[in-house]
Amino acid sequence: MGYVLKNLNLIDGTGGPVVNNAVVVVEGTKIKAVGKEGEVEYPADYEVLDLGGKTVLPGMVEAHVHIGMNGEPAMETIMLKETLPMTTIKASVYAQKDLMAGFTTIRTMGDKGFLDVALKRAIDAGIIDGPRMRVSGQILSITGGHGDIALPPEVTFTGWSAIVDSPDEARKAARYQLKMGADIVKMCATGGVMSEGDEPGSPQLNEDEMRAAIYEAHKVGKKAAAHAQGTKGIKDAVKAGIDSIEHGIFLDDEVVEMMREKGVYLVATLSAPYNIKKYGVEAGIPDYAVRKTEQVIDAHGASFMKAYRAGVKIAVGTDAGTPFNRHGENAQELEMMVQAGVKPMDAILAATKWGADLLGMSNIIGTIEAGKEADIIAVEGNPLENISLLKDVKFVMKAGKIYKN
Repeated sequence: MGYVLKNLNLIDGTGGPVVNNAVVVVEGTKIKAVGKEGEVEYPADYEVLDLGGKTVLPGMVEAHVHIGMNGEPAMETIMLKETLPMTTIKASVYAQKDLMAGFTTIRTMGDKGFLDVALKRAIDAGIIDGPRMRVSGQILSITGGHGDIALPPEVTFTGWSAIVDSPDEARKAARYQLKMGADIVKMCATGGVMSEGDEPGSPQLNEDEMRAAIYEAHKVGKKAAAHAQGTKGIKDAVKAGIDSIEHGIFLDDEVVEMMREKGVYLVATLSAPYNIKKYGVEAGIPDYAVRKTEQVIDAHGASFMKAYRAGVKIAVGTDAGTPFNRHGENAQELEMMVQAGVKPMDAILAATKWGADLLGMSNIIGTIEAGKEADIIAVEGNPLENISLLKDVKFVMKAGKIYKN
């Protein structure tokens, strides 16, 4: 079975110019040929799809989601009171929302009970529809840290994070995540906005602890990511060998240069603080989260642009699942990046080619080229002129199967 996509303008994800009147030939799950109308051959029995002059792009990559939540103002209610089967069922719906929004690949950054691992396996097995997934399982946190929910001593909750307080404990926890099916080991280098008992700038896991966990991930060909907001914690994570910094609120010139030299990605998640500040305590968001957001949001935007202008690698991630930061609305992040000063083409690359590179998937996704998997989306108009068009994707294909047309 094959398709011929015609009458389209192509942004292929390589960073090259738009190709007008382009043709994309899909055979099975893969892209067979790409070129201009009249220059591409294809079998006569392939189904021709006239895309009506739409702009076609690679399926987008969303590099930071919490798939078990969908913007609830009080996230701890989901984590502590909702049963794991209910959360998993809802997560399958949220994953489909991401797919239908044009994000054909997502990376989870912490969910309870390994539900992300189960969801990935169900999608891969064809049991349910959803995007390609790279998953992290539990996050690694120090006692009392960003991943350690403050509860009365008689209450035990183990589903969200692995609590580690030494290099040996970090090593064992990383090995456990990998055993359970994690593609990424995520760790908390600093405090955060949504954790009650700490501050975003405070260091948490130290360099030796992170290095032990990162080593375990890298030795089996997997990635490591750090929730890292304060400057010292970010530096410790980079020195330890991390692949990506999540959030990166307080970046100084030294750590920006370290990240650039080492090829460390920044996944800024601009959408998360924006929505917390926008909706506030009136909408039920905890007052400590609103307070901390208001303290850091300006520094966050400034740090992101400092890194971008210095040539640090960037990828799109929203922190979807955090308050009023909903699945299916992920393209808000590209809109915010462009509003901050990112070139529209670079925002698109951050959501395609660069996102695929971060996830270690450049060999199969991220660009529309012969031999790649046929993950293809389309929008009305030119997103290089209006990036907000990506918030209304009209056509979605993943692995040669049409999900939205």
